[in-house]
Amino acid sequence: MSTPQTYTVTIHVRPLKSEDPPPRTYTITVPSDRYILQHAESQGLELPFSCRNGACTTCAVRILSGHVYQPEAMGLSPALQAQGYALLCVSYARSDLEVETQDEDEVYELQFGRYFGKGRVQLGLPLDED
Repeated sequence: MSTPQTYTVTIHVRPLKSEDPPPRTYTITVPSDRYILQHAESQGLELPFSCRNGACTTCAVRILSGHVYQPEAMGLSPALQAQGYALLCVSYARSDLEVETQDEDEVYELQFGRYFGKGRVQLGLPLDED
């Protein structure tokens, strides 16, 4: 059995509220077969998360450089993924990577804001529409 490839992942954590700690940056080595969030936590890092299954936007990051594989990121539309957003809870590094945490409300607004409050949602969620 072959050893999985490893990648250097740099995570810039932005403070989102005045009571949050100051900005901090973590750099870890992540195996290609482990979710980034799961591996970061196993290294003692505290990163934002909620559902752990790719459905919410709490662990959303903006990719500054590099690539991820996130087939289970149902909380992000293909359009947002193409714009460089990822969910760390269901993302695998596919290269060395640099990301920045995002405000989940901002990402949620990007994802759903054009629908909610505008009478455009009929049935279900508009994740794959465009």
